[in-house]
Amino acid sequence: MYLWDLALRKGHLGYIKYILKSSLMKLPIFSWAFHIFEFIPVERKWEIDEAIIQNKLSKYKNPRDPIWLAVFPEGTDYTEKKCIKSQEYASEHGLPKLEHVLLPKTKGFICCLQELRSSLDAVYDVTIAYKHRLPDFLDNVYGVDPSEVHIHIRTVQLSDIPTSEDEITEWMIERFRQKDQLLSDFFVKGHFPDEGTEGDLSTRKCLANVFAIVGSTGICLYLTLFSSVWFKIYVVASCAYLSFVTHYNVLPPQLVGSPEGDVKAKKAV
Repeated sequence: MYLWDLALRKGHLGYIKYILKSSLMKLPIFSWAFHIFEFIPVERKWEIDEAIIQNKLSKYKNPRDPIWLAVFPEGTDYTEKKCIKSQEYASEHGLPKLEHVLLPKTKGFICCLQELRSSLDAVYDVTIAYKHRLPDFLDNVYGVDPSEVHIHIRTVQLSDIPTSEDEITEWMIERFRQKDQLLSDFFVKGHFPDEGTEGDLSTRKCLANVFAIVGSTGICLYLTLFSSVWFKIYVVASCAYLSFVTHYNVLPPQLVGSPEGDVKAKKAV
């Protein structure tokens, strides 16, 4: 959610595509949006996911199509139990014991990097910290916490990233060690190094978006419940179609090509 907020502030909201758990593709309505936005669902089993990722990424190589591909190398959310398990694995294999992040799983990132290296501009190393505690879903819904969200971004040029799998693995583990240190320092100092402040989003635009969404949803709901039988048939047919294409992973043909022009499209992992 906070990456979406960052993209909104940078004018790249429509560019983000996520690699996410395939179970999320079973959520009603939300899964339809994930499918339309061409998110990449994974089973977290590499023998299955490798072909899926490669197939999806093959469609993202057009340098004129801007994309921010969001990859979460930890593979899951952070909990104390998962952190202990990650530290035990690190001790057994001579890897750094991390306190605030989990050891990264590197195969997915390596696959993305190898598939898209020819069309990428950069890799953005993003670290997010919250005051005063890690929020859960309801905290965000009710606006209880976090009181502040801090986002640290390092731009990594592709020339600075190794090419062999073993070297990329070592490089990524070192990046996560640095992330862990960043978060340790944050919890002591209350901010990231050389930190700036983003301005507030336009209240008018936010309210306009809220009213537009609530209004259009209300109109569609009213028409669905109280309009003619033909509109109800249209709604049912639309829901059936979206359910079908999401379940069978069918993407509609592209009707409009990428815009021509001299503006360089930004692609990043």
